[in-house]
Amino acid sequence: MASTYTSNLGVEKIGAGEQAGTWGNTTNNNLDILDRAINGVGAITLSGTTHTLTTSDGTLSEGGNKVLVLGGSPSGTNTITISPNDQDKMYFVHNNSGQTVTFTQGSGGNISIPDGSKGLIFADGAGSGAKVTDLLDGFAFGGTKVTSTAAELNIMDGGTSATSTTVADADRVVFNDAGTMKQVAVTDMSTYYNANAFLVPSAITSSGTLTPSAAKSIYQKVDTSGGNITLTLAIGSLAIGQYIIVDKTSSSNTLTLAYPSNSQGVSLGNSVSFAIAINQNGSIFTFVESIKF
Repeated sequence: MASTYTSNLGVEKIGAGEQAGTWGNTTNNNLDILDRAINGVGAITLSGTTHTLTTSDGTLSEGGNKVLVLGGSPSGTNTITISPNDQDKMYFVHNNSGQTVTFTQGSGGNISIPDGSKGLIFADGAGSGAKVTDLLDGFAFGGTKVTSTAAELNIMDGGTSATSTTVADADRVVFNDAGTMKQVAVTDMSTYYNANAFLVPSAITSSGTLTPSAAKSIYQKVDTSGGNITLTLAIGSLAIGQYIIVDKTSSSNTLTLAYPSNSQGVSLGNSVSFAIAINQNGSIFTFVESIKF
């Protein structure tokens, strides 16, 4: 009875009564084939645009390696055909060839691995309709299937390409919520920014100096119901363009605003409720608007 071969690795199965005195050589060769299939790393030199990755029965062959390190100088995208097309195959691939490689075994479907990338693929050995599948496409992590595309993950990793878009209330942004990544509605962000775009200190009830301690515009209430108040405004930590809104909450008495940098001032009497002081040059308030009611 002649030898036969295993379906996927081509390991020789010695026929009954065959190879008397020489079966040891065949066995050692089979063990080498198994060793290569389990942990073998094969360097493959590509050229042109096609390459055939063959596993031959009973011999150590290129297609029998578990890990494929692709190199060479292909002239363009290189199509690697896994042969024969009726063998199940699983490969770890490191593409360092300078070009994209496409693995095919039949008409069922192919997988491309860009230059500089790594892949984990299997071929189903279905003959002319065989398919090559990317095992990293749709993998699960912690019991959850990862549905993000590689392009989406690259954006999270610091992608710099951008397109113009109109932000709508239904849109979301990815946000780190105290260590947990979440999709947050832009309306929530708007609420937060509006609430924290400026400081709202407690109402002032006596004369003094208002010096901003943070680079935030200030909405400052001043209660003059207990008597006249002089409030000196200082630039403090305000950035250019930021402002102080002074709200005189009582129609009683007078609020006088003074500016230590240029000794200007304005008096808000009974008919004036608001004053806006804008930091326009970084050192003094150069524009004041009084709003009367």
